Amino acid sequence: MIFSILIVNFKQLLMMIFKEKSNYKDHTKRILKKMKGVKKWQYGFILETLGLFLSIKGRINFLQLGRYSSHGEQHFRSQFEKSFDFLTFNKELTIDQASKHLTIAFDPSYVSKSGKSTPGLGYFWSGVAGKSKWGLEISGIAAIDIDNRTAFHLEAVQTPGNLKPESLLAHYATTLTQRKDSLLSISKYVVADACFSKYGFVSKLSTNGFETVSRLRDGADLQYIYKGVHKTGRGRPKKYDGKIHYNKLKEEHFGIIEQNQKTKIYQAIVFSRSLKREINLVIVYTNKKGAWAHKLYFCTDLNIPAKMLLKYYRTRFQIEFTFRDAKQHTGLNHCQARTENKLYFHFNASLTTVNLAKAAHWLSIPKEQREAFSMADIKTMYHNKLLLDRFFSVFGISPNSTKNKQKIQELICYGARAA
Repeated sequence: MIFSILIVNFKQLLMMIFKEKSNYKDHTKRILKKMKGVKKWQYGFILETLGLFLSIKGRINFLQLGRYSSHGEQHFRSQFEKSFDFLTFNKELTIDQASKHLTIAFDPSYVSKSGKSTPGLGYFWSGVAGKSKWGLEISGIAAIDIDNRTAFHLEAVQTPGNLKPESLLAHYATTLTQRKDSLLSISKYVVADACFSKYGFVSKLSTNGFETVSRLRDGADLQYIYKGVHKTGRGRPKKYDGKIHYNKLKEEHFGIIEQNQKTKIYQAIVFSRSLKREINLVIVYTNKKGAWAHKLYFCTDLNIPAKMLLKYYRTRFQIEFTFRDAKQHTGLNHCQARTENKLYFHFNASLTTVNLAKAAHWLSIPKEQREAFSMADIKTMYHNKLLLDRFFSVFGISPNSTKNKQKIQELICYGARAA
């Protein structure tokens, strides 16, 4: 009985937020008006294209865009070649919709692509496959909304296919620092996984005003900072007080953040040999069947509280859900283009569409009433609306009559899992 009431209530919420006054168009128009240099033709094209990415089920490519639009396939091929400032668009949308508590997440993502003629093709790591695969890679930059526990895509930048492994980290760091003015206006904290905890990446970000939040390998070579009295006389003053052994900590060097039968959390400022700098270290011990295992987290900001550091790192995974939704529902893997500009436009249109769906149909729901964000449900509703609009147009039926309005809302929600 209670479950049935919850389903009915959520169905009503879905119908309520899908009305014309709350949809992707309102958010898109508002952000485009804020941006400088957006031409009239571009305004209309962006509005239509993002709507099609949100509505078309199945493959999203130039052929499909032409089928569902009043314009032909060639129109989209030519317009995708022209530049559009997706970073500014998504930054403005993030500022407009997100909480004020934000971090920057950075994560490369593998995009499947066969053939030999597409620029940027190469072997890239696929986390799903657990190995390197032939295809493309995009460097995803997102704003993580800590309070709402979600991610807003900012920009996707394609990784060149001819880079050697030792050059990749430099490329990733440059991708961020080239956009530092826009990114630092959102947050100074860049959160990345453990493979980015390397000197070249961390030092370049630090010199450009960013603070890195990441994880170290479990056996990282770290040194205690010497806190004793320095002897007078010849020689350098003592800086370090020995190597940290994680199975036997010198607890006088650490602040105890949490300690119970299942978890122990310690924090200290230590020296990292690999990063060649002092870092803010948080060690988390967890009790697994009587044996204590540990993970090492760090930040280059020496003043950030331990719980905040952990929260920033653990919320980083929201960027993965953005990639997942774009690959499953908005055609991230479907691009047929063979130029860098067209690929850039397609990747960013796909990920930006997820932003708009989230802003219009999830963040608009009061926080205490929200269920998990479902791109599948939103996609279903927009696809239904696209078909209904086509039927009404062909058969000359008015969707605005009082008699039809309620039925239309029910049909729009038809097939949505929550409905």
